[in-house]
Amino acid sequence: MGLIVQKFGGTSVADADRIRNVARIITETYRRGHSVVAVLSAQGDTTDDLIDKAAEINPNASKREMDMLLSTGEQISCSLCAMAIEAMGYPVISLTGWQAGFRTDSAHGNARIKRVNTERLMQELDKKSIVIVTGFQGINRYDDITTLGRGGSDTSAVALAAALHADLCQIYTDVDGVYTADPRMVKEAHKLEEITYDEMLELATLGAQVLHNRSVEMAKRYHVNLEVLSSFSGQPGTKVKEVVKTMEKSHISGVARDKNIARLALVGLEDTPGIAFKIFSLLASSGVNVDIILQSIGRSETKDISFTVAKSDMDLARQVLEENKESINFDRIDVSDHIAKVSIVGAGMINNPGVAATMFEALFSAGININMISTSEIKVSVLVDLDDADRAVQVIHQRFYSEFGDK
Repeated sequence: MGLIVQKFGGTSVADADRIRNVARIITETYRRGHSVVAVLSAQGDTTDDLIDKAAEINPNASKREMDMLLSTGEQISCSLCAMAIEAMGYPVISLTGWQAGFRTDSAHGNARIKRVNTERLMQELDKKSIVIVTGFQGINRYDDITTLGRGGSDTSAVALAAALHADLCQIYTDVDGVYTADPRMVKEAHKLEEITYDEMLELATLGAQVLHNRSVEMAKRYHVNLEVLSSFSGQPGTKVKEVVKTMEKSHISGVARDKNIARLALVGLEDTPGIAFKIFSLLASSGVNVDIILQSIGRSETKDISFTVAKSDMDLARQVLEENKESINFDRIDVSDHIAKVSIVGAGMINNPGVAATMFEALFSAGININMISTSEIKVSVLVDLDDADRAVQVIHQRFYSEFGDK
């Protein structure tokens, strides 16, 4: 039989009963003859609780010591799950990230995986043991513990699947797959049987929280077969793959929204070559990632440039630009975080004219104003007022999946 990597998120291991449920899923896979490596996140709100504990002691703790602290959450989950599997009579061993061979760079709090040494993992698998691995963490060249940042456990699981040449990587979460929209917001949203890597990557980047974009990008690069499914329902999930069998009749695979953004506008810029380069190179050197960019047509030898950043980067971006106002030469900077990005994604869009127009018509009919637009071959994103974001998702979803009869 094959090798399967399974990842379980924080809600899946939140308490003793859920850990026993995870142990049952793992051992059932093992009983079917598969080798199993399971990657676990910290229980429930453990990571947030640890951050709060650190703040009580030292609000300015170093990133190295924070990584030392935060890595303990996954160790608790893994050891408890291994104990549950032991109690069921199966051979099992739990390993930390460094024991499992994760080698990373030294960017504490947001480390990147450089390689996975699979020697220890293969030794344990050869013994017919179930292997439980802490997600979210590794070790750098100085033997210091590092953490991988947001979505780190998803990334850990995909990296293991790639390094071990696993037959399948299953991401267990509290939803039973990838939906055409957030089912908590859109009652008519339905689960997709399959979705392409590119579509999933766009949805993950644009605000869908089922998978982290780093893990999808890695899965695409190393051709890892992914499946997103629920640890509670026992139902088949959504497969993420290179090519899907059939396209959605609506030509889109999903609608997503992101409220964690801010818009900055530089008004009255000098209309000369190199201004855009100067602005965005300054932001890049400060670690600010820019998303949607809109430049106006020059007028009276000036122009305006608007762009979006993550809300957490808003103050830093404004500070960098204000500090360089003389060299950039602009009249003023306008900043707003009362906005949201709403997007449609679908590989079928490129060969089907009118998809963007259908989206715009849906927003117009609902009286929702569009502030900015960004497009690619498989996505269209618009900025709308924050108060309109949820309604925008609902009307866009209704227009596509009703009009095209794709229920």
